[in-house]
This record gives sequence, C-alpha cells and structure tokens, in this order.
Amino acid sequence: MNQGRNVFEMKRMLTVVLSAMAFCVAAAPSAKPWMKGTTDKSPIEYGSGETMTFTLTLERAQSLPKGLEIVWERTGDDGKKETGKAPADPGKPLVIKTSLDRPGFVRIHAIVSNPDGTSWSPDGKPLNKGRPGGYPGGVYFDGGAGVDVDAIRQAVPPPADFEDFWKRHKATLAAVSMNGAKCEEVASSNPKVKIYMVSVPCAGPKPATGYLIVPVKEGKYPARMSFHGYGASWGRKAWGVPDCKREKGDVVHLMLSAHGFELNRESSYYSAERRKTMSNGHTHGFDPKQNSDPETAYFCGMTYRVMRGAEYLKSRPEWNGKDFIVTGASQGGLQAIWAAALVPGVTSAMVQIPWCCDIGGTSIGRNHGEWYVQWVPALGYYDPVNMARLIPKGCRVAVTHAGIGDYTCPPTGVAVFYNNLTCSKMIKWSQGATHGYTPPERDVFVMERK
Repeated sequence: MNQGRNVFEMKRMLTVVLSAMAFCVAAAPSAKPWMKGTTDKSPIEYGSGETMTFTLTLERAQSLPKGLEIVWERTGDDGKKETGKAPADPGKPLVIKTSLDRPGFVRIHAIVSNPDGTSWSPDGKPLNKGRPGGYPGGVYFDGGAGVDVDAIRQAVPPPADFEDFWKRHKATLAAVSMNGAKCEEVASSNPKVKIYMVSVPCAGPKPATGYLIVPVKEGKYPARMSFHGYGASWGRKAWGVPDCKREKGDVVHLMLSAHGFELNRESSYYSAERRKTMSNGHTHGFDPKQNSDPETAYFCGMTYRVMRGAEYLKSRPEWNGKDFIVTGASQGGLQAIWAAALVPGVTSAMVQIPWCCDIGGTSIGRNHGEWYVQWVPALGYYDPVNMARLIPKGCRVAVTHAGIGDYTCPPTGVAVFYNNLTCSKMIKWSQGATHGYTPPERDVFVMERK
C-alpha cells in the first residue's frame, strides 16, 4: 500500500509542476469562438467528496449575438445528473461546482444554444452531433475531472481462464504456417523507401494484410507496426497505396489492416467487404450476440491478424532484432495494446485515445457516451485493462493523448488501463478534448512512472 502511495506522490509532484508551468498546447489558430473550461486545481487530483470548481469562459466571442444561452449538464460515474443554463456572456464566466464520492470521473458538457434550445453555430447551420465525441461547428466544452484517479479499478475481473485462452490462441496461430506469404512491390513516391503489399496466411477467416514500407538503404532498422482507427480502417488510406511522404527511411514499417482485406482494389470491393462484416444490424465489433462467444467475436480474427502481422514483420531481414514499436489511436490504440500484450519483444507502445478500456464499466453504472460496445462477459478477453497485465516490464507504454471529455473512450476506462500496467508508463490528459475534437488551447496534465 505504501509503495502504491509513493508512486501516486511521484505522479502528483510531476502533475503539479506541469500545472504550475501552465503546460498548455495550442492548436492551429482559429478566429471562431470557442469555450474554454478550467478547474480550480489539476483535474486529475481531486479527492473523494472534494468540491470541484469549473470555470467556463467564452473565447473570441465578442461578436456573439445577444440572447444566447449556455446549457450545461453534469454527469458522472456516480450515476448522478445535474443540469442548468446561464446567459452566454463573453464577459461573465460560468462557474459550476460539483463533487464525486468515489474513484472515477465527473463530466461537464456545456454548449451555446439558441433561446429555443437548439444548438447555435457561428455559420448559422443546424448542428448535427456528427461523429462520436464532437459537435462540429458548435461552441461547446466537454471535459471534466477525476477523483482518486490512481485508485480507479476495473469494474469486472478478468475471465478465469484469461491467460490459458491466449495460450490456446497462440497455439492455433502457430499451427498455420507463414509459407505462401505474398509480398508485391508497388510504386513509391518517396525515394527513401520501397512499398510492398503484403498478405500472410493466418488463423481465423482472413489473412494478415497491409503495406510494408522498407528503407531503400540496406541495413538493420527498428520495426514499427501501426494500426488505423475504426472508421479509418475502411477508408482509402487503409487500403490504397500510401504516399509515405513522412517516412524518413529509418524504420521498417508495417501498416496492418484490421480486416485482412485485399489491398489496392476498387472502392466497390471494400463497400461489399464492410457489409459482410455486419452482424445482426451492427457494424464490426458491436454485435452483442456475436460477442457473447470469444471465438466468434469479430475481435478474435483481428487479434490473430495482429499477432501474425507482427510475426511477419519480425521475420524481415531488415529488422534489427531489438527495437519493435507499435502505434495507433482509438481502435488502432486497442490493436497496439493487443500487440504489446501478445507479441513477445515489443519494446514500445505509443497509443492515443485507446478504445474499449474497461468495457464492463457500464455494468456498474460508469459513464459512457452514445457510441459504445455493449458489455458481455466474453469481451473481457479483449479488454485492454486485462491485456495491460500481460504487457511485460521491458515495454514502455505511452498514452500520448487521452481526452478528459472523450466518452467514446471514457477517461475512467483509460485510467484503469494505465493503473493496471506494471511497466514503465506515461499518460497525457487533455482537458476539453473529446474523441473528435481538440480545443484551440488545452491544458495537459501528465502522469508518469519510469
């Protein structure tokens, strides 16, 4: 217990230092009005029952029409809800006070609205919530604060046979030979690298496919495997030949497909493939009936492809045999965590807004957004909070971006994932950031253990 407390004190010290230094990140300049939210102390350092004071201010909003309102809502992991509204006055900040009586997070969502209750936008267009986690075109704040963040624990214990399950799956994959792997070179616009379309035999319904980027200069290089987000995994950037302009020719890089589809085909092929992955009216990964058995869950095939893709990348003669990095955001972050947990020798995992952390949190009333995977016990085999326990101490895990207002990947679940890691780790919390929105300026708070 004392050791855990010492770790927390180190985190507190680092967070306080960064807060005192006004560790603020500025996005691209914008003339549009926006809403900034701050707390009276670091938002990841509140204690149980302690009063949280939120101050919301309208920025670049001098030209805001008269008569608008700020409509706000407080929700939290305690299941409680509060609402209110106030005049949208650029010269008068809105102050909201609340608290939480248990480890977890409070969420504050506030948006500038018309008197009739409809959301207001600078260009006068009606607002559609759009993709998860944002209100494109609106003026809003979506953020919050955490209580005893280092003490947040997962809602549901791991499956009893969790480790045996993965031993069996690794054996199933090992029984499928990589013989017959295809590696076809395609044109590269970057003279520093060559690009190949790769397809490798794999357990499950599909092969492991992706684009392999290899330095032109002969030598031994670090390996990197990257993954796409949920929607992006079906987009042209996932299946079309990458431009690779940012590749420096200093790593051997596999951009792995989540779905094992053929690469560089016509768009109608991918539309048909996506329809095939739908189950009982749900898009991939969301069908509770399919997810009720870990062997039929869509994630099952995805994990096979992650392991096989990594195995293939490690077999490449260009790899230096020691440095292996995995990266991704959202669904890509989920896959990178699987790789760090299931693939021997991963040395670094760099993830953003990792998806599906503490999926079972909904079973005890933890807060979530409208776009989430319904909890069934079989999903425990794929949940990052359980995978965290398999990540070896020799791997460094960095969550380089986690939104305190992201309720597609709720902060409570991300905190549980971080807390369950036993390796060197770091997380950057961004106030006011959602899954699809980052404010023009945001305060960043860091927790780290070397």
